[in-house]
Amino acid sequence: MAGIGRKQKFVVASVTQQEAVDFATSCPVVAVISKTSHLFRKVTFAATMGTGILSLALAQLPGALPGMARLAEGLWLFNIALFVLFAALYSARWVMFFDEAKQVFGHATVSMFFGTIPMGLATIINGFLSFGVSRWGAAAVAVAEALWWIDVAMALACGVLIPYLMFTRQQHSIDQMTAVWLLPVVAAEVAAASAGLLVPHLQDGGARFTVLITGYVLWAYSVPVALSILAILLLRMALHKLPHESMAASSWLALGPVGTGALGMLVLGAAAPATLAPFGLAEVGHVANGMGVVSGLLLWGLGLWWMMLATLITLRYFRAAVPFNLGWWGYTFPLGVFAVTTLRLAKVLDSLFFEVFGSALVVVLASLWLVVAWRTALGAYRGNLFVSPCIASMNRP
Repeated sequence: MAGIGRKQKFVVASVTQQEAVDFATSCPVVAVISKTSHLFRKVTFAATMGTGILSLALAQLPGALPGMARLAEGLWLFNIALFVLFAALYSARWVMFFDEAKQVFGHATVSMFFGTIPMGLATIINGFLSFGVSRWGAAAVAVAEALWWIDVAMALACGVLIPYLMFTRQQHSIDQMTAVWLLPVVAAEVAAASAGLLVPHLQDGGARFTVLITGYVLWAYSVPVALSILAILLLRMALHKLPHESMAASSWLALGPVGTGALGMLVLGAAAPATLAPFGLAEVGHVANGMGVVSGLLLWGLGLWWMMLATLITLRYFRAAVPFNLGWWGYTFPLGVFAVTTLRLAKVLDSLFFEVFGSALVVVLASLWLVVAWRTALGAYRGNLFVSPCIASMNRP
């Protein structure tokens, strides 16, 4: 199969391979798109996750800080632009370099990042509910609902197809395992949390009931599997110690499913009483609400343990120089969703501790985002950031 330095295969309807190559090299605009999409990586969608969760976290901060609402909404709009750009580039990669793009299914690490696509989309959906409703009213809710079902389909597919490929096609070993195994699985519980936020905005009782029940199914589809992976991850780190420094940020990924699982139970439980009562399930709704608070608090405690452990691991990594890579976006979303969960608990429990602690986490998140975003922009400008492991593996003899 051809390498980077050779002419690539294009899949273009009614156009021969040579004609497509000639067109891409003769047209400057197409040449730029071709080169950019050729090296584009799914891990870049993690930037939309980090940017999206920061916008949502800023919107949850207590108090009316001057300009904070506009800043949060601006970040959300910027995140939409990023997601559309990344989706277009990744789609172009599949159209122009199909033979290379399909190699991702056999890659033991890169394939896991399929889960970042629906999770990045979920932050946009939640933004329509947080920012869009005040601007566009019911239209924003309709868009959020439509996008949510698309997100559900992608999350369900990632959650089962990537593990299937792990079992049948890819090569894995316990000593090479990292927390990226969580990415395709966690997408479903992120969609579950979005369901809990969407339900109160729906007018039709049947639609509310369907989305709520689907949200609980998505939570169960993801969280138990994620916790199983975390148990294996603990064993792996005890036996084989920490992963390579290039995977330093993966230590924070374990916080993601725990924080999202807690948030999902909180928001689904809060939406349950009003949604289930018209269907003769009022008592079930009240029980679900109570279970959401208790289970959310328990999972938050587990997340606190993971966060403290991840902090110690990160400090150990950064005793030496850790080179920057796109994986650094893995620091942002897990911390962000844990911060949002903490602020949600502050409201539910009317707790000053959770309010202060959650606000502090948002400040740390914003600082991290600034560092990672700047390093990403600098690396993209220099052209040394986007290297596709799938292409690299094809060049090996």
